[in-house]
Amino acid sequence: MQETLEQSIGFSAGQIYNYLAENEGQSTFTKIKKDLDLKSNFAELGLGWLAREDKIELAKSGNSIKIRLR
Repeated sequence: MQETLEQSIGFSAGQIYNYLAENEGQSTFTKIKKDLDLKSNFAELGLGWLAREDKIELAKSGNSIKIRLR
């Protein structure tokens, strides 16, 4: 059975959450995208999912976006 789009986004959100948990609870968006190598725009979609569930905090720092677990 093929994975639905919603399942793919949820899987990406889980990867991002686990990545943050393993990296002192924080990272930059650029580093997450590079290290996880998420396809297409699934990094953005996964972050949106986590933000909607209030699992992360986002902060702009210069040209980068810092992400931290709540």
